[in-house]
Amino acid sequence: MIRPAAPADVPVLLELVHELAAYEREPDAVEATEAMLRDALFGPAPLASCHVAVVDEQVVGFALWYVTFSTWKGRAGLWLEDLFVRPAARGRGLGKALLTALAGVCVERNYARFEWWVLDWNDSAIGFYRSLGAVAQDEWTTMRVDGEALRALGAGGTIAP
Repeated sequence: MIRPAAPADVPVLLELVHELAAYEREPDAVEATEAMLRDALFGPAPLASCHVAVVDEQVVGFALWYVTFSTWKGRAGLWLEDLFVRPAARGRGLGKALLTALAGVCVERNYARFEWWVLDWNDSAIGFYRSLGAVAQDEWTTMRVDGEALRALGAGGTIAP
């Protein structure tokens, strides 16, 4: 079963985030806390939304997403930040069901796009996404400013490369 996440799901969502980080070879990278997730998903000004996959009344997967906007299309889109299904629950179609639910949100809300990143070494995920009709956007380079560089830029300066 796929359903929108509820505040009571936050503890298991954080567990799943940690499992995803380990899968993506970054087990110590998670800074999020239950309080941070609760506020981001269910606070007074939610920044993101989440759907969960439930098997035998246990949350075994999630898709965390937020709304984007395309100036070229003049319409909103949906950005899938993270998709994860516990290994023991894979092979049941839960990943596809989560993606289908989010595609349904896009169609219902007349969003122009449904986008996400996938690690370039994750060949099985890339193949799976392509089987659903997803097309790689290889002509784009992801740029990021964080940490000290973000603080310096925010203060009006830059850090030399």
